[in-house]
Amino acid sequence: GPACRMFLADAGAEVIKIERPQRGDDSRLFPPFKEGWSGSYVTLQRGKKGIALNMKESEGVEIFRELVKISDVVVENMTPGTMTKLGLDYQSLKVLKEDIILCSISGYGQTGPLSPLPGYDSVIQAMSGIMSITGFPEGPPTRVGSLISDISSAVFGAMGICMALFYREKTGKGNLVDVSMFDVSLTLLAAN
Repeated sequence: GPACRMFLADAGAEVIKIERPQRGDDSRLFPPFKEGWSGSYVTLQRGKKGIALNMKESEGVEIFRELVKISDVVVENMTPGTMTKLGLDYQSLKVLKEDIILCSISGYGQTGPLSPLPGYDSVIQAMSGIMSITGFPEGPPTRVGSLISDISSAVFGAMGICMALFYREKTGKGNLVDVSMFDVSLTLLAAN
């Protein structure tokens, strides 16, 4: 989610990042730090505007709904089912704005037996088999040094959003873009 929104901001989109009050985004805690700022946070949040909303309170959800009404795209990377619990799933957002595009990025997609599981890059690398082709033949499976599953999923999310915007331009209809980090990582193995 954060990298997908970063790519959209890099391309000129106005991106409003929503964070939890007090705690903020988890990437604020990731090293390395310089002058009290996380390098990861600064990189991932570049070009974005920010707002803190408590989505556990009705007032925060209502402010979010008002933002949806003036937005083209919503990108979320919460555990599948969370947006439904908040009344902010795709069908609910379409009531607010008929042509809205919702991009949901999760570990294993919005449906299926693995969908409730969290999607961490290293776990997705292991589950997908990326680790099995990395390292040395006589050694154990090895994690790719970069966050390849995270970043690739962000690229697929941004690409899906661009395709949904093109579709909307042609038809006037919004869309749901469901990006599974696991599926994206399997795609990366296509030539192996």
